[in-house]
Amino acid sequence: MTSQNYDFKASEKKWKEYWEKNKIYKFDINSKKPVYSIDTPPPYISGKMHIGHAFSYSQQDFIARYQRMSGKNVFYPFGTDDNGLPTERFVEKTNNIKSKSISRAAFIELCLKTLKEQTPGFIQDWKDIAMSADFNIYYSTIDKPTQKVSQKSFIDLFKQGDIYVKDFPTLWCTDCRTTVAQAELEDKNLESLFSTLKFKANGKDLLIATTRPELLPACVAVFVNPSDERYKNLVGKKAKVPLFNFEVPIIADESADIGKGTGVLMICSYGDKYDAQAITKHKLTPKIVFNQDGTLNFGKYKGLKIKEARKQILEDLKNVDLITEQKPISHIVNVHDRCGTEIELLPTKQWFIKILDKKKKLIEQGKKVRWYPEFMFKRYENWVNGLEWDWSISRDRHFGIPIPVWECKKCGEIILPEEKELPIDPLQTKKKCPKCKQDANGEEKVLDTWATSSLTPQIASSLVNGKIKIPFSLRPQAHDIIRTWAFYTITKSYLHEKEIPWKDITISGYVTIGGEKMSKSLGNVIDPKQVLDKFGTDAMRFWAAGSKLGEDLDYQEKDLVTGQKLITKLWNASKFVAMHLQDYKEKENKKLEKFDEWLLIKLNNLVKECTEDFENYSYSKPKQKIENFFWHIFCDNYLEIVKDRLYNPDKRGKDSRMSAQYTLHKTLICLLKMLGPITPFITEEIYQETLKKKESIHLTSWPEYDKKLKDTDLEKDGDLVLDIINEVRQFKTKNNKSMKEPVIITIEKKNEKIIKEFFDDLKAVTNAKEIKFGDNLKIEF
Repeated sequence: MTSQNYDFKASEKKWKEYWEKNKIYKFDINSKKPVYSIDTPPPYISGKMHIGHAFSYSQQDFIARYQRMSGKNVFYPFGTDDNGLPTERFVEKTNNIKSKSISRAAFIELCLKTLKEQTPGFIQDWKDIAMSADFNIYYSTIDKPTQKVSQKSFIDLFKQGDIYVKDFPTLWCTDCRTTVAQAELEDKNLESLFSTLKFKANGKDLLIATTRPELLPACVAVFVNPSDERYKNLVGKKAKVPLFNFEVPIIADESADIGKGTGVLMICSYGDKYDAQAITKHKLTPKIVFNQDGTLNFGKYKGLKIKEARKQILEDLKNVDLITEQKPISHIVNVHDRCGTEIELLPTKQWFIKILDKKKKLIEQGKKVRWYPEFMFKRYENWVNGLEWDWSISRDRHFGIPIPVWECKKCGEIILPEEKELPIDPLQTKKKCPKCKQDANGEEKVLDTWATSSLTPQIASSLVNGKIKIPFSLRPQAHDIIRTWAFYTITKSYLHEKEIPWKDITISGYVTIGGEKMSKSLGNVIDPKQVLDKFGTDAMRFWAAGSKLGEDLDYQEKDLVTGQKLITKLWNASKFVAMHLQDYKEKENKKLEKFDEWLLIKLNNLVKECTEDFENYSYSKPKQKIENFFWHIFCDNYLEIVKDRLYNPDKRGKDSRMSAQYTLHKTLICLLKMLGPITPFITEEIYQETLKKKESIHLTSWPEYDKKLKDTDLEKDGDLVLDIINEVRQFKTKNNKSMKEPVIITIEKKNEKIIKEFFDDLKAVTNAKEIKFGDNLKIEF
C-alpha cells in the first residue's frame, strides 16, 4: 500500500499522466475488434466548461468506457466548436474589439490567434473529468480539413439541386447583424402595448389594433375579411395611414380574422412571415424602413432603434389623438437564441437548403434511429412537422467557413471551385466567368455553424481516412439541440448518403439547482473546477450517474458527499482485502464454502443485470445496483462473515481460508471493473497499486455472466441465514450489547439442514456459544 488514506488529487494527476503517456484510450485503426463509434459533441471553445458539460460528458463517457471493456474498438474523437458567432463574441470580448471595426482578414487572423492560445487549456477541462476520448483524433470546426468537408458538402448539395440562393425576407438578428435559421429561434414572453389606431377610409375612422406602430411607415395594404359585412363597402378603396398620411389599398383577404381586434389587418414589410406571404400573393411593393442594425431609415425617426422609434411614434400618435384604446398585453415573441434579441424579417440575399419538401422523409429517417429515451423522438417529429422555412445556411459574419461560390457580375452565372482547390476563400481567390470571361464576385457570406456541425460524423471519419462509415454507433447530446444538431445531422446524412448518421442517440437532461435551470443572471451557476477540487472527479461522476437519460438532475452537495463516502469505503475495503491476499495464488478454487458460493451467485446476477443496463444506456441503474451490492452485501455482511476464516486459518482450515481469498479476489476485481466506467481514478488506483496488477483496468474485459452459475435454492438458503445474522445483530443492538457478545441461537427445526451447510460461518459471525434447533427462532445471552 502506498498510503493509508486515499489522496484523490495525487491519484488523478498520476493516472491522467499514465493514460496519456501510454495511450490507453487510443483508437486502433488496424484492430480486428468490432468498432463502436461515437459522434462526440464538440463543445464551444468560446465558453469555459460548466457543470452541465461535466454532467453530460461524464454520462457519455460511462458508455464509451463500458463499450471498450466489452471488447469494442472504441472510436471516440474529440472536437471543438470554434466556428461562427459564439467565437466572434468570445474573441471580441477577450480582445475588447468589435469585428466590424477591422477588416475581415485582420479579424479572422485575430480569431485564429486567440483560439490557438485558448484551446489547450480548454481541452484540459475535458481531460480533467476523465473523458476517455482519443484526444489525438481531434478536429476544430474551423480548421482546414473541416473547411474542406463543409465546403464539399455545399458544392455537392448545390450540384444536386438542394441548395438555392434567393433575395427574400429572411429571419434577421439586428444585434448579431446576420440572418438566422428557424432552429435558432426561441420563444420569449414579453410585455407590450396593444394600441388601436385611427386610419382613415371613406372619410371615417378605420380602427386597426397593433403592437408594432413602428411599422406604420412600412404599411403597404390593409386587409379585411370578404365575409365581414362591416367593411364590404371599403374593399377596393384606400386607407390613409395615421401620422404618415400616405394611402394604401384596402384588400379583401381571408387572413383577416373577423373576431380578432377590430377585424382589420395592417400589412407591413415585414412584421412576420404572414406579411411576407401576403405581399407576394397580392404583388404589393414592399417598403423597407429598418436597417440591418435595427435602426429606422424613415423621416424624423431615422437613426432611432426599433424600441425607441416605437415609443416615440406612440407618443406622437397620442399627441394628435390617433389612439382610441391602449392596453398592456403579454405575448410570445421570437428571439435569437444566441443573444435574446427580437427577430425581424428583412429582405436579404441568402443561401438555403431545401427541407420543406422533405419533411415526411426526414421524419422517416428519424424513426430509423433508436432514441434513448424513446419519447425524445416525439420532440424531433414535432419540430420537423412545425417547419415553416427552408434551412438558411448563410451568415453575414466575418468569422466562419466561406461559402465557396463566385457570381458573374454580367450574366449572374454561379461559379464553383474544383474539389482539389478546397478549402478556398472566394474573397482571396479571383475567378472569371466561363461564359462571359468577366471577373466574378466572390461570395462574402460564410456558412452557418450548423451547416458544418451537421457533418461531425463525416468530419471525424475524415481524420481516419474515411475508415469509419455512417451510421456511427452513437450520438450523445442534450435535449435542447434536438431541433438543431440532431435534425441537421439527420438531414445532411440523408441528403448526401440516403443514410442515418448513427444507430442510437442518447439525450441527456440539464443540471438544475433548487429545481431551477442554472443561469448567470440568477447567480446560481456552479463552477465544475471548484467541485472537482473539493470532492474529486470520481465523486462528481458518481453524482452524474444518478440521473436517467433525458432527466434533469438537481445539484446537491450531499450527493457529492455520498460519492466521496463510497470512494473512501471502496479504498478501505480494498486495503482489507489486499491484506488478506498477500499469500494468495490466483487459481480456480473448486471447493468453496457455501457463503462464498452464495456471494458469487449474487455477484453473477449483478453482472447480468448491469451488462443489460449498460447495453441499454441505463447507466444510472448499475450505479445504484453496484452501490447497494458493495455497501450492504459485500461490506456489511460478507466481509464480516469471512473475517473468522481469514484471521483464524488454523481453526477453520486452510481450504476454508483459500475459499474466502478466492471469493474476495474475484468479487473485488469484478466490482472494480463494473465501477470503472463511472469512477475511473479510484478503480485504477486500487487495481494497479493495491492489487498490484500490471495493466490498466480500463483495458481489461468486462465481467462475463456465467449461465451455469445459477442455484436459486442455494441463493435462498444464503438469504435465510443472512436474515438470522441480521436478527442477531438487531437483538444485540436493542440490548445495548457489543457485536462480540456471545449468544445462544435457537433456529427452526425445519431449517436444520440448511443451517448445517453454513454452520461454521454463522456461529463465528454471530459469536454464538451454541446453535440449537426448536420450534421458533430465539436469541438469548
